[in-house]
Amino acid sequence: MAVEYDKAYKLLAQQEGISNSKAKELIDRGVVKVGDKKVLIARGEIRNDTKFNIKEIGKIKVIFEDKNILVVDKPAFLTADEVAKKFSGAILLNRLDKETSGVMMFAKNEEFQKKAITEFAQNRVYKEYVAIVDGKVVEEIVIDKPILTTKDRGSAKSKIDLKRGKPAKSTVYPVLVEGHKSKVKIVIESGRTHQIRVHLNSVGLPIIGDAIYGRTASNINRVLLHSKITRIFDYEFISNEPKEFRVYDFNS
Repeated sequence: MAVEYDKAYKLLAQQEGISNSKAKELIDRGVVKVGDKKVLIARGEIRNDTKFNIKEIGKIKVIFEDKNILVVDKPAFLTADEVAKKFSGAILLNRLDKETSGVMMFAKNEEFQKKAITEFAQNRVYKEYVAIVDGKVVEEIVIDKPILTTKDRGSAKSKIDLKRGKPAKSTVYPVLVEGHKSKVKIVIESGRTHQIRVHLNSVGLPIIGDAIYGRTASNINRVLLHSKITRIFDYEFISNEPKEFRVYDFNS
C-alpha cells in the first residue's frame, strides 16, 4: 500500500482538533516536534500517520512593578510584541528573541522611558545572560565584533560584518563544563539583534538548540539562552533559569 503524504499543518490540525490557522501558528512558534525533531515548515509534506508532540508554553510572570517600571519573566516561544500586548499602556524597553526567556522590562510612563533609553544608549544597563554551548569554555572570552542585521520577508538575520556592522561586545565567562558542553555567563554591551547567538557561533561555541546560528539537539526544542540579570538605575531584576537548562548534568 502506497504511503500517503499531506501538509504538516493539516495533519496537526486533524490530530489536535484545531483550525488550520492555529496549527500553522503552533508550527511557526517552534513548539511542534515529531520524535526528537522540530517541525520547521508548516506547509512541508509529511506522512499521514505522523504523530506530533506539542510543547506547552509557559506563563508570563510579573517579577516587579512600581509606578515607573514593570518587569516580567518571559517564557520561551512568545515574541516580545506578544508579551507587550498583555500589558496595555506599558512601553517596551528591551526585546528578547522568541526562543529566549528571561527578564523583559516595560516603562509605565514616557518620562521613565526617556531616562531608560538614555541609560541603554550610554551602555549603563547591565545585562547578564546564561547559555549552554557546544564546546569547552575554561577561561574568559571577549568577543568584540561588529554585527550587521538584515531583514527578509519580516525575518531578521545577523552576521559579523567588519565593514558595515554596528559595534557589539560580549564577554563570556565559564560557569560549568560537562563533556564537550559548557554553561556560560555572558555580559553584553550594546544589544544588537541575535548578538549573543552570532558572537558565540563566531568563536566556535554555538548555542545548543539554536537551529539558525547554533547546534540543534534531540533532547532540546528551544535555544538555551536566558536573560538572567538586568540592572538599570538602582533596580536589579533576576529571572531564575528555566527547567530546560537542567537537561545536562553539569559538574564544576
